[in-house]
Amino acid sequence: MKVIIIGAGGRGHRYARIIKDLPDKFEVVAVAEPIKARRDSIQKLFNLPDSACFLGYEEILAQPKMADVAAICTMDDMHTEPALKAIELGYNLLLEKPVAQTAEECVAIARAAEKKGVSVLVCHVLRYAPFYKTVKKIVMDGVLGDVMSVIAVEAVGNIHQSHSYVRGDWHKEGETTPMLLAKCCHDLDIIQWILDKPCKKVTSFGELTYFKPENAPEGAPRRCYENECPVREDCPYSCDKVYLADNSSDWMQRTAARGYSNDFWPTYDEVKEGLANTNFGACVFYANNDVVDHQVVNMEFEGGVTASLTMNAFNKGGRYIRLFGTKGELYANANDTEITVWDFNTKETKNYPVSKTEESIAGGHGGGDNGIVAELYDYLGDNYRGYCAADIEISVKNHMIGFAAEQARHNNTVEDIKEYCDKLGFKYD
Repeated sequence: MKVIIIGAGGRGHRYARIIKDLPDKFEVVAVAEPIKARRDSIQKLFNLPDSACFLGYEEILAQPKMADVAAICTMDDMHTEPALKAIELGYNLLLEKPVAQTAEECVAIARAAEKKGVSVLVCHVLRYAPFYKTVKKIVMDGVLGDVMSVIAVEAVGNIHQSHSYVRGDWHKEGETTPMLLAKCCHDLDIIQWILDKPCKKVTSFGELTYFKPENAPEGAPRRCYENECPVREDCPYSCDKVYLADNSSDWMQRTAARGYSNDFWPTYDEVKEGLANTNFGACVFYANNDVVDHQVVNMEFEGGVTASLTMNAFNKGGRYIRLFGTKGELYANANDTEITVWDFNTKETKNYPVSKTEESIAGGHGGGDNGIVAELYDYLGDNYRGYCAADIEISVKNHMIGFAAEQARHNNTVEDIKEYCDKLGFKYD
């Protein structure tokens, strides 16, 4: 299958490298990316001619259809227009999550795909991680009986929170998708996928509590980078520790240097230039942010099944899940290599092994990225028999849980999901 890549940042590059290892299934024939270094990297990886390299989605989608699949890996606020245009041209899509920034835009993409008759596989990559596939298989095999309740925890990680949701691209609620969609649409999707029932009602509580000016240490400057701070040595969020230390995350360095680097992998000086001129150099208590740093979502599913999702920043990072069934109880940490089930009948614990992967759940989706690309080929074929794919219809339904939860949080209400969707003209059942 021929593929065009729209957006060659972290996600686009990740999928491109996986596709490169599947030459019997895919061929990348063009790329669209405004940043030259990223565009050049894809061009070199697939030996593309200059004529197949475009500055943006407008240019590549102004051409006649040239592939079977368009992989849309742009930023959240740039999903809708390229998705709708690619659908209009007849492309099947591999669409990064979240589908779009608003409920209305999500519905528009779903309706367009339905009308055109194209397939859209949304990148709910955790479905493909060996950990969650094992959890799902345990439930499908009836080991737990009927699942009556779910507790899930999205431990964002204090440093990840500070980078993405305090200093970074998702730090202002009015400018981007809410936390439940930007970060936790994975988790809402996993809960619904495991239960395989529609969500009926949702409510939510949460707020920004810690990363606020009133919690700044006495004497802390508004700009962390290159300013004296009395607590620099003891602050885990110091720019020096997060972005300039030997063990700093490549991904975080690349983001901080965006716009100041001519290469996909920035130099030390380019990272420093980014810190000096962007919000990544701000003190985390003065970052002009308003996104929640902890939140809980309570859901009622069909048949009286309940679920709770807790998201918070104050942890190392990772995911945990607990399932309570009529025949047994499951507990699992997504970074562990075993899933534990307590059997009510035998009164014994059984451990289910999880296939090892080089990626962690906290940073790499636990093997899910490889899984979704590998399955994309079968999903678009004639005889798909898998159980992991999240098509646009089910993905948007699960997004609606998040949008409705945010409405409930702001209005202090309990939202009926069907009624919420009816107002958007989107059928939910």
